Amino acid sequence: MLNTNYHKPFLVLLILTWFMSGCSTVPLENPDPFEKVNRNIFAFNKTVDKIVLKPISKGYKFVTPKQVNVNISNFFSNINDITVIANDLLQFKFKQAASDTGRFLLNSTFGLLGFIDLASKFDIPKHNEDFGQTLGYWGLGSGPYVVIPFLGPSSGRDAVGLGVDVFLDPRFYYTGKPMGMTSTHASWTSELVNKVDARADLFGAEKALQKASMDEYAYWRDAYLSRRNYLVYDGSPPSEELDEDFFEDGEEDDEFEDDTEE
Repeated sequence: MLNTNYHKPFLVLLILTWFMSGCSTVPLENPDPFEKVNRNIFAFNKTVDKIVLKPISKGYKFVTPKQVNVNISNFFSNINDITVIANDLLQFKFKQAASDTGRFLLNSTFGLLGFIDLASKFDIPKHNEDFGQTLGYWGLGSGPYVVIPFLGPSSGRDAVGLGVDVFLDPRFYYTGKPMGMTSTHASWTSELVNKVDARADLFGAEKALQKASMDEYAYWRDAYLSRRNYLVYDGSPPSEELDEDFFEDGEEDDEFEDDTEE
């Protein structure tokens, strides 16, 4: 049956919206007013990653053939395209929405539910849009930088966006037929696989980061805020110059060799 516990997501969204009400008062010179708390949560997330997520991801990477890994990543990317299309429309990017709809339909049919990324072979680009970017598009400031337990870097605006994007995800409306799962089970189970798959792709980048960064927390904060600003302004932020190649989706995976060693 369809999950009817809608009051829970709405309550979370209400709390996040209340949090956002103070975002405009945060000075731009200090995007991280909760740094002490954020650093503690960052340390907690690293511990969870080290004890739970990283070992599971290593096992996943070891037993999963490379092509299967790619197919699984493609599948979740295809699901994400539904959220992208919705936010295209909310930002009045109708041409991009048409392109993303074509991409989704091609991959969902001839691409076998998205496991095969045929759209990229036909030069139909993958875009990155979410409700946090939609809020930024319509002028809402980023708000304070926050680190969310288990989820990682975010901001006041993006935390609200995350709550809204739940309702744009088709897994939220899963009916449970024929497997008997509720939408909650489908969402959590599939998202766990998604996170493990994504984590397994980061081992090479993680090693490079550890060597290059003196303060890992500050590096992730600055990289996150810069990337989000880049995405909100579609690659042309008004007040700062950014290296576009650094923020291109997927390119970072090509710069590091696959490696599951410590």
